Amino acid sequence: MHIPPRLEPLLTPDAPLVDLSARFAAAGRALYLVGGSVRDALLDRELVDLDLTTDAPPDEIKEIAGSWADDLFLVGEAFGTVGAVHDGTVHEITTHRAEVYRDDSRKPRVTFSDDLALDLSRRDFTINAMAIRIPGADGAEPEVIDPRGGLADLAAGVLRTPLDPDVSFGDDPLRMLRLFRFVSTVGFEPAAEALDAVRRLHSRLGIVSAERIRDELDKLITGPGVEPALWGLVGSGLAGEFIPELPALALSQDPVHRHKDVLAHTIAVVGKTSPHLVVRLAALFHDVGKPVTRAFDGGVVTFHHHEVVGARLTRERMRALRYPKHVIAEVSQLVFLHMRPHTYKMGWTDSAVRRYVRDAGPLLEELNELVRCDVTTRNPRRAAEIRARLDELVERIAELREREELDALRPPIDGHAVMEYLGIPPGPVVGEIMRMLYEHRIEDGPYTEDDAYRMLDEWKASQHADPSA
Repeated sequence: MHIPPRLEPLLTPDAPLVDLSARFAAAGRALYLVGGSVRDALLDRELVDLDLTTDAPPDEIKEIAGSWADDLFLVGEAFGTVGAVHDGTVHEITTHRAEVYRDDSRKPRVTFSDDLALDLSRRDFTINAMAIRIPGADGAEPEVIDPRGGLADLAAGVLRTPLDPDVSFGDDPLRMLRLFRFVSTVGFEPAAEALDAVRRLHSRLGIVSAERIRDELDKLITGPGVEPALWGLVGSGLAGEFIPELPALALSQDPVHRHKDVLAHTIAVVGKTSPHLVVRLAALFHDVGKPVTRAFDGGVVTFHHHEVVGARLTRERMRALRYPKHVIAEVSQLVFLHMRPHTYKMGWTDSAVRRYVRDAGPLLEELNELVRCDVTTRNPRRAAEIRARLDELVERIAELREREELDALRPPIDGHAVMEYLGIPPGPVVGEIMRMLYEHRIEDGPYTEDDAYRMLDEWKASQHADPSA
């Protein structure tokens, strides 16, 4: 087989990788490029890190690669992986292994092997079960090893497991989620037998740690094929194991967007957004409050305050998936605010625009994108009306920015100036006064320090006024 163009520079006689392979050969070991690196090279995708496998155990890997690498990372050594950094490129070198979850443990039991064919058979999908033997100093040609038909499946765009899917998914249940991750990122179709296995085995995902599930979800949600991937998650029953709010949306009719359910609308919104993690997650969660808030008013379905409930449910689910606090805060805030611009049809004062900008904070662009993508109605006139309102809101924000410091909605004096002028100590009173000054900035726009001190004088006078007057 012809070596992919992306790999040719890595396999020339003077390439560092060939030098490393020669060192393994001198120790009586073989070195292979494997897995995602081979797959991506064959698909002509950019190679970021290089995945390598060898019959050498981890201690030997460290010894052989130690003098070649600029640095070694040993965090994965217990699982047979040594990271070797050379000229800024990370090479993950892993001993041939089999990774198996055979009980209810959240951690895999790893068995090392010197058998490449066994290692490849224990990988997730055939497209990742190919290897290229890297030539050493002997000048031999690179050799492609494909015992499981990965090349044929790569050409056909099919995601198939190297072994019976019950075995492959039983070895590591996370592979069921990874199946749909590759639907999203690579654009391939799952083999029918793989889908059937997910439908039978999806409850096994419960033994996988939340962190591993979260990491796979992040890759899935930001992929170009996220819509079919999400439909696959729901249709197979896998979504219910780690994000049950998603399939629950199928139970709620959405008369506004004229979808048969909120699920279809949600997946469409996710697919319209840019592949930015926070925006995509906000699109995924933006309507999760609808099933809880669904009510019927004169035969019409309503979802009053679903954004408030949805923000709370978003925080709860993202905490369960062990997301960082700042990501939870950003996503839940977007969910909470995503309905705010729709009130613009009733007319917005300058103060309302300022509050919108203040509440969105650094997420203003992300919020505007989410709101635009939330328009999935099939009614062209209604869609045009909503887009026009959003365009007008953006124009209002731009106009206010020209007239005032819209991104710095602060009073002209701070709490220290307030305490010094009024001769009061730190405490709740200072906070009350600062809120007063802040509200004046929001309601009436920019004002001077002299204006602020006059307001302090008025506040002080009001504190000494006769209550009976």
